[in-house]
Amino acid sequence: MSKTLYVGNLPYTTTVEQLKDLFSEYESVEDVKVITDRDSGRSRGFGFVDFSSDKEAEKAIKTLNGHSLGDREIVVNEARPRTDRDSRGFGRSSNRW
Repeated sequence: MSKTLYVGNLPYTTTVEQLKDLFSEYESVEDVKVITDRDSGRSRGFGFVDFSSDKEAEKAIKTLNGHSLGDREIVVNEARPRTDRDSRGFGRSSNRW
């Protein structure tokens, strides 16, 4: 089974390569993403790392949560499932304005 980790509080200069390097000791890393602003292309300060091994993902959380990257302490935890969002950025609801 696979697990996705959320990596937050990243410096805005963090690249995918830097995030890959941070997680390079874990063999079960399948994919690494740094989320960027659609208009500017600048990092939004968070990303996701996909693991094929739940055990290694848990080890990464314990080892890297609170780790210093640049001038920030990063947050590493299990990602929450994505929710549907409408074009205004709100979750779907039957209530209309």
